[in-house]
Amino acid sequence: MFEQTFKNIDDILHKDAGCGSELDYVEQTSWVLFLKYLDDLEKDKATAAELTGKPYTNIIAPEYQWNRWAAPKGADGKLDHHKALTGDDLADFVNVELFPYLKKFKTSAESADTIEYKIGEIFSELKNRIQSGYNLREVINRIDELRFRTHAEKHEMSHLYEDKIKNMGNAGRNGGEYYTPRPLIKTIVKVVAPEIGNKIYDGAVGSAGFLVEAFEYLKHSRKLSTSDIETLQKKTFYGKEKKSLAYIIGIMNMILHGVEAPNIIHTNTLAENLADIQEKDRYDVVLANPPFGGKERAEVQQNFPIKTGETASLFLQHFIKILKAGGKAGVVIKNTFLSNTDNASVSLRKLLLESCNLHTVLDLPGGTFTGAGVKTVVLFFEKGSSTKKVWFYQLNLGRNLGKGNPLNEKDLADFVELQKLALSGAEGTADSANSWTVEVKNIDPNTFDLSTKNPNKKEETALRSPQAILEEMKALDAESAEILNSILELI
Repeated sequence: MFEQTFKNIDDILHKDAGCGSELDYVEQTSWVLFLKYLDDLEKDKATAAELTGKPYTNIIAPEYQWNRWAAPKGADGKLDHHKALTGDDLADFVNVELFPYLKKFKTSAESADTIEYKIGEIFSELKNRIQSGYNLREVINRIDELRFRTHAEKHEMSHLYEDKIKNMGNAGRNGGEYYTPRPLIKTIVKVVAPEIGNKIYDGAVGSAGFLVEAFEYLKHSRKLSTSDIETLQKKTFYGKEKKSLAYIIGIMNMILHGVEAPNIIHTNTLAENLADIQEKDRYDVVLANPPFGGKERAEVQQNFPIKTGETASLFLQHFIKILKAGGKAGVVIKNTFLSNTDNASVSLRKLLLESCNLHTVLDLPGGTFTGAGVKTVVLFFEKGSSTKKVWFYQLNLGRNLGKGNPLNEKDLADFVELQKLALSGAEGTADSANSWTVEVKNIDPNTFDLSTKNPNKKEETALRSPQAILEEMKALDAESAEILNSILELI
């Protein structure tokens, strides 16, 4: 039901002059979906209050509630077409009355960790792009058919919303930034193993995939007490996001997964001076896939001890600094970080190895990120003690990854099992055909080069298949197009 509704909404938005891409479809579906979700949430809270004999005050004033302007119903439970606004009347109400009303919540809310404040933030960042009030009426009617009352309904809704975010990657360069493959995120969360009571942070939050999966992981980590639920709702998940659309989608994604007032701030993380970070600002866990390939301006670079224009390298410095002593991290970064010879990369590897225990490096195959040929690694580290040895795992799947053949959790199961052995300190038991250990004392102290070859893997002399060559060419073409687009955007 949800899936078909989304398809129908995309068809409606496709014919609207204000919506030109999949990115617009997600954004516009999001705000209407959010208001319907909020209406169902209010009904649930009112019912719960009634059962306990407590009063409940609606967040949204009567004239702005869903059942007044969006879906007024007759005695038969069907849409009352005489009362339901449409055409210019609907567009004017939404643009001139509804959005300004919802924006005001940002200033009137008691605090930033309330759903009222998040409503204000969302509608301060968004605008209604659906130009035709008739198209908007059709979208509202479709979304009104959806229900978010049961756990199963909410689960299905959040799952399909994730799929919608994933499809944004096919809509152009920007969409792919917001989506990291879920099997990879789940594996990173599993390996980092956060605990209830930890403060978990992603400074490049995107669609909040890491925070959502960490929430799912912790929800099922033990039987939750009332105190645990309160902690997970308000004192566990924190994020920052620079781009408006990603910020909105991140908040929406967390709310649809059950975190009512996500602590996500709309800001440029890298604009924060590292020298200003104090103990109270630090986190127990960092989970992130910061954007790579971007270039930051000179004034932003001044916020960092190691000066570089490479966005991912600045983020890594930020993550190291913002971790508490004993804090744990799982961070995705381009594999060239391991071997780049520029001064900034060498200094950054030195900083990481000397201030943290970089215990695990997961080397991912090309194609892990659909549509991007960039090869990446995941760095797993703990802050507070220097690195003595690094355990490497090279993910060799024996198949080409791509849109029709994505990474799955089973692909990463061997890594998860062996990584436990590697951390347990059982000497040599974690080494395999795909994994090996490197002593830091054997690394070149001038370059801190970490790009070691797998000593346990025999060199293959067989020629690559034509299909593999074509896949690589396609990936390189996509990467070249992405770089060209970035240049054109700067001109």
